[in-house]
Amino acid sequence: MFHKGGCGKIAGTAGLVLFTFAVMMSAVGCQKKAEETAAAGAAEEAGLTIKEGLNEVQGIVKTALGNYFYLPQVPGFDIAVTGQIQGGDVTSLIDKSVVVKALFNRQDPNLLVAQSIDVKEGDGLTRVYDSNDPSSPPDHLTQAERAEYAELKITGINKSEEWEGKGKGKVYGQLIPRPNNEGRYLSILDAAGKEIGKVIVDGATNYAEYYMKKLRLFDTYYFYLTVKESVARNLRPKARELFRADIIAVGLY
Repeated sequence: MFHKGGCGKIAGTAGLVLFTFAVMMSAVGCQKKAEETAAAGAAEEAGLTIKEGLNEVQGIVKTALGNYFYLPQVPGFDIAVTGQIQGGDVTSLIDKSVVVKALFNRQDPNLLVAQSIDVKEGDGLTRVYDSNDPSSPPDHLTQAERAEYAELKITGINKSEEWEGKGKGKVYGQLIPRPNNEGRYLSILDAAGKEIGKVIVDGATNYAEYYMKKLRLFDTYYFYLTVKESVARNLRPKARELFRADIIAVGLY
């Protein structure tokens, strides 16, 4: 289990992930400026030069969901599509070798927006995607937007003021199933890994679900939430349910 700790602990854990998971993450920065340069730094370490505008990258798709997929050969970046993949969706690309032309915008430093995708078949290439749309998918959360989600310092099931009226925020924890296949809870954990309370998960964006697949070596991380209505105070002690929420994104910081 990945435990919340100081900057040094986070950096050390990220180093292990980079080594064991083909440089899956660029770095787990403790400051916004470090995070904004991490993707380019990881790409340079892999022998890639990602420039403003159109770039060509290639590799084997290992994680894909919704509008996003990941190439271990292009560390630090997610690749997004905004249209339909010929013959299916992005999951049809898993384990296939692809050549991608994609746009990079420094205002969104961890994302490449695909303009074309070719699948390698034998000695040739088959075009499966074309686009002239430079925009990112609507559920994508940029680094600047993540900064708007302050951490919710939740200390107890009856401390409603710690989440009510916040609108949005992030918490540290893990997903667990609700009884009787009724969906999922987000179990909020303290620094020692002890549960503080549970959030009833009403839904999650494809971007969040994609990142949970990408971060499969971890079972705990930060969840960026839209905070909704609280569970009635008299009902909270039974299951330690605090409030309802939608998951917008997840991450290691």
